[in-house]
Order: sequence, then structure tokens, then C-alpha cells
Amino acid sequence: MLMKDARDQIVEYGKEMLRSGLTRGTSGNLSVYDPATGYMAISPSGIGYFETKPEDIVIMTLDGTIVEGNRKPSSEAGMHAGFYRKKPGTCGIVHTHSVFATTFACLLRPIDMIHFCICNIGADKVPCAPSVTFGTPELADIAVQAAGTCKAVLLGNHGLVACGSSLDEAFLLADNIEFAAELQWRAECIGKPNIMSDELLASTRERFKSYGQ
Repeated sequence: MLMKDARDQIVEYGKEMLRSGLTRGTSGNLSVYDPATGYMAISPSGIGYFETKPEDIVIMTLDGTIVEGNRKPSSEAGMHAGFYRKKPGTCGIVHTHSVFATTFACLLRPIDMIHFCICNIGADKVPCAPSVTFGTPELADIAVQAAGTCKAVLLGNHGLVACGSSLDEAFLLADNIEFAAELQWRAECIGKPNIMSDELLASTRERFKSYGQ
């Protein structure tokens, strides 16, 4: 079985997406990319996350050729492949339909730098791509373009895509962005949120260089 560890990760993180409320039903998708082989492991289309087994994960090349698997891959396989091609170092992607991030996506509004938990996204805000039909080459192109230097992007009237050097990192980023989106929504219910200044953002990013073990 090709990419066994990646398959197991996708199965487990799919369950965690539901548990944590980052998606509903069978919506959203996850993938892992192996630069050594050029293979991408991606969740199957339309199968419940608690029903998905490692053998249901589809292994394919970035040009869409299925290498191993009997299932139909996620409808957003082309979008995942686009990010792997255009963002070197990306080896894990999580696409969610989380409530607060998707609320901003439905407004075509970016998520501002309202909390330091998203300061290392590679940009000063989470941008939002225009609304286009899901599962299309147009969405793949426009999502990558709108993301720019950011590790994440909102998809207009759709959801969120988060990229990382691993699936662990991508999932944590998606979770942090959902938290920031909820904070911004709640703050705006009260008044005008205080967005982090350039100086505070720069010092926070510097501080993160020595954070953790």
C-alpha cells in the first residue's frame, strides 16, 4: 500500500475535523504530498469521515493520474494539486467549511490580524478569493492566485484552505484561523476590533522564533 502513513493521517484528521467542528457531514477534504515520489494522497469524494478507511484514500500524481485506489478522489483534488505545485514546501492541506471562517467567506471579507495565533500565516491577513463553482479548474487557479504569500485562503461562499509543511501543521493553522474568525466576528458585534499594528506584528513574529521546545 503506497503512502500508508499519509493514509492513516488523513483518516484520523478527517475524524478530528468533524469532532472539532471544522466541517460538517462529508464536506471538506484533506491531502498529503510526498515530494520524493510526486504522489499526493487525498480523501475520497462523498464518504463519511468516520466511515473512511486507509484503503479508501486515493493516491495520485499532481496531473490527476490515479496511481492507487478504487475510489473517486475528492472533487477538489485539482485545487490541492495547484497549491502543491505553486507553494514549494507545502506537504499537507486541509480544506474546511468551518462556521466562522466560512461566514467571512460568504461576505467575501478577509480575516484580519486580530490575534497573534495567526501571525505566521505569511501575510498580514487571510485573503478571500472570489466565488466560483466548487471542484473546477477555475477555482483551483483563483484560490492559489488569491492566496499569494499566505499559507491560507478563504474561498468565496465556500470555506477555507490551509497549507502546511505537514498535515499536522495545516490542521493547526485551520483551527487557529477558525478561532481568529470567531474572535473577529464577536469583536465586531461589540464594536471596532483593534487590529495588530505592523510593529506589534513584527515583534510577535520575532518572539515566535524562540517559542516552544
